[in-house]
Amino acid sequence: MNALSRYFEECARVSKVVEETQGDAMEAAAKAIADATEKKKNIFAFGASHAGLVTLELFYRTGGLVTINPIRAPGMMLDMTPITSTSKLERLPGYGELILSGEKAGEGDVIIIHSVSGRNAVAIDMAIAAKERGMKVIVLTNMNTSTQVTSRHPTGKKLYEIGDIVLDNCGAKGDSSLVIEGVPEKTAPTSTVIGAMILNAVVARSVEMMVERGMIPPVFVSANVDGGDEHNAIILEQYKDNIFYM
Repeated sequence: MNALSRYFEECARVSKVVEETQGDAMEAAAKAIADATEKKKNIFAFGASHAGLVTLELFYRTGGLVTINPIRAPGMMLDMTPITSTSKLERLPGYGELILSGEKAGEGDVIIIHSVSGRNAVAIDMAIAAKERGMKVIVLTNMNTSTQVTSRHPTGKKLYEIGDIVLDNCGAKGDSSLVIEGVPEKTAPTSTVIGAMILNAVVARSVEMMVERGMIPPVFVSANVDGGDEHNAIILEQYKDNIFYM
């Protein structure tokens, strides 16, 4: 079996482990999002560097919730040069709190924070600051990695120790999943694939919960299908007080 088949097989295996072990946590995360939406509270998502790809997946997205706001801070995304600066900035104590202070985030709001290692200061500081504001903190991390690395935060804590709800992507330590003979480094990371699967499933369940409560969920329709623009304009107007990316 070559690497193509092995990677598909590994992603399928990890997704099955997630389904079997993370159901309760995903249910709790979906409920937190549904509760916040029902109460017209705000929802945010944050990740640094590649972790930010999964949080970007959640916003302004066909089939996604209109109310999820990405936190896109200077130096945290992959669009900067030199890219190595993202690794330095995510270790900077106090930056996470500073970032959150620029958002309209407060009591009763929800924040999803994604970090595979959960060891760097920016995510930990943001989680601490969010809890101080009375927000519900949903953490997406890799417990195989996070439990085997040291914290880079002054408190010695890691992100999973702060979250109200912790979602484990069940990946390998260090994220990469395949050993290729003759190559000392492993390849084929799974965190983006599995992380997107987890959070899209959580969003889908939250939508289902809203319907069960008699709500009309604020879900985007593709702008590239007939009627999409009109539908989206209506829900963007309905939830304009909870949307900060327009």
